[in-house]
Amino acid sequence: VVAPQDVIAEFTFEIPKSPDELLREQVEAASGVPPLYAQSPGASDTIISGVRSFFLSLDTIVRTTEREERRAVVRDFMERNRLSPTAASLDILMDPTMRATLQRSIEQSVRDLYPSGVAPSSLGQGVSAVRVRSPSGAERLVPRDSLLSPDRFYSLAAERLPDGSPELSELQRLVLIRFFHPNLDYDEMQTEGARERARAAVDPMKGTILRGERIVGAHEQIGEQEEERLRAYQAELTRRGQDAFGQPGTAGRAIGAILYNALILGIFGALLFFFRRKLYGEWRSLVLFAMLAVIVAAAGAAIARTGLPQELIPVTFAALIVAVLWDGRLGLMLALTLSLLIAGQTPFLGLTAPFTVALGGAAAAFSVKIVQRRSKTWIFISIISCAYIASAITMGLMRSRDVSEIALSAGWGITNAIVASLLAIGFLPLLESVTGITTDQTLLELSDLNRNVLKRLSLEAPGTYAHTINVANLAEAASHSIGANGLLARVGAYYHDIGKLVKPQYFIENQPRGRNPHDKLKSSMSSTIIRSHVMEGIKLAEANHIPEAVKRFIPEHHGTQHISFFYNRAKEADPDAQLNPSDFSYAGPKPQTKETAILMLADTVESAARVLQDPTPTRIREMVNRLVQAKIADGQLDQSPLTLREIDLINESLVSVLTGMYHHRIDYPSAPQGSPGETVAAGAGAT
Repeated sequence: VVAPQDVIAEFTFEIPKSPDELLREQVEAASGVPPLYAQSPGASDTIISGVRSFFLSLDTIVRTTEREERRAVVRDFMERNRLSPTAASLDILMDPTMRATLQRSIEQSVRDLYPSGVAPSSLGQGVSAVRVRSPSGAERLVPRDSLLSPDRFYSLAAERLPDGSPELSELQRLVLIRFFHPNLDYDEMQTEGARERARAAVDPMKGTILRGERIVGAHEQIGEQEEERLRAYQAELTRRGQDAFGQPGTAGRAIGAILYNALILGIFGALLFFFRRKLYGEWRSLVLFAMLAVIVAAAGAAIARTGLPQELIPVTFAALIVAVLWDGRLGLMLALTLSLLIAGQTPFLGLTAPFTVALGGAAAAFSVKIVQRRSKTWIFISIISCAYIASAITMGLMRSRDVSEIALSAGWGITNAIVASLLAIGFLPLLESVTGITTDQTLLELSDLNRNVLKRLSLEAPGTYAHTINVANLAEAASHSIGANGLLARVGAYYHDIGKLVKPQYFIENQPRGRNPHDKLKSSMSSTIIRSHVMEGIKLAEANHIPEAVKRFIPEHHGTQHISFFYNRAKEADPDAQLNPSDFSYAGPKPQTKETAILMLADTVESAARVLQDPTPTRIREMVNRLVQAKIADGQLDQSPLTLREIDLINESLVSVLTGMYHHRIDYPSAPQGSPGETVAAGAGAT
């Protein structure tokens, strides 16, 4: 890069050190502070007291124990004191003269050597000097080598033995180790305080540019040193309200920055208002968007202030959150919006920062389309990392950077990809709860047929479970045919009848042939049992933490339909009875979404198809059309957003799937002929 004109300092300013430089010098300053050790006058007395007590106990044992038992008792005493005696050391301890000699040698060594200072074994090898504070409070700086280490103390004590036998020296060393206590204690608080003062004393500025001094000349190449000076000058100019060449900006510049940010955010707000009107009306969603924008802005400001790489700006985090909660298109729009905001901030002026964060954010938004399980987070990371690598290579070639700079930029981008992906996946459960959104990742986890409630359904209500699987296939296919959420419809179908787990035997799909407990009940009681599976299902869903988007399938797939079978049976039993229609109807509500409306239709046609005699394609089509029209006539679809065109497409899908499920089988000659299907009352069927 070449300067277009002379840049002359209009005032004196200082050039700050980079964070790495300042940190390095602070570490060097702190490491130059010697550690402080406080001398403890009572350490030698403590050791001597322990040694005397040890030998006094030993003398008592030898004096009071029978000769034949004495050796075993001494051995036991030594082992209790964590001293493993050898045969030679036991011979020494059994000899009163040797025992006394050993005790005198230990005590004399402690008295003679401890005044010079015995350091703990933790005293590091990397220090050349230490400060020693005497009991009176006076401090002195002493070379580290002048202090005795524990091992050196043991060796000097061994030299003072009158009898330098290896056995006696080893026994003395063990006793000293047993009662050793250094008389120099590390004072961590005082040492760290002195080191902190040393760090604070490091000058954060590396140089000063005087007023009138030329920073860079016209048409001169801007190297690393010149760029450092220009950045410092730019920061000071910005603080004073001027531009890079000293032109005043003041209030106009501030107003322009406010307008820039407001217009960019206004574009995103308009996008939500015109194309995501429902989302625009949800205050929790808007608060989340605002929080993400604030997080990115705050992180960008911190990165600019500390001099960290711009690849760490967390646009990818925001794009991932939005793409997973809503969709990749909205995540991409947020990423591009935030990139434009970044481009207008003074520390990130130019092409590099907005291009890098836009590419990373776009990759994050697109990756959601590929990854649908949280266990595949590494794919998120890989896709976003590739985008940052591509960005680093592209900008490196455009800016003529060397390979090391390109590699460093790519490395920081990969770091961002890893951290952003892990944080986004970690925060998603909380954000799902806050926004009330159920993501595809959560739906896929709920679709696991080995989950406790679905496993129970397969074992305790196998007929309902088989019905559930068939309905799920029908609902998913029908949803896909109109562009609805097929995964949500499938998962809703899995859980729509879990309430039947409470009394599975009262539902015909779970009853053995010829046995129907409703035959012994009043029609009103049978209706109550049939209706109760809705409330029981809601209770089970809440107990198993099923999200609201799935839980609504349980009541809405029945709507406010009448249980006509038991109502008609009650009228036949007592024609004059005044029956309350609400006692023979589901409580609702009617389907509120496309997916729950589709489930109502799929549930109805699947139950009817299982008892349909000779299920030819024509008869299946007639049945589906008749049942769907009946739901429309009954007003069950009035509150759903389905159009007539979509209902026609749903009909075709249901017919197609049912025809495949009940296609004609070949009658193999060796196969025994089965009995014809039994016609079952629709009112007590799987509904």
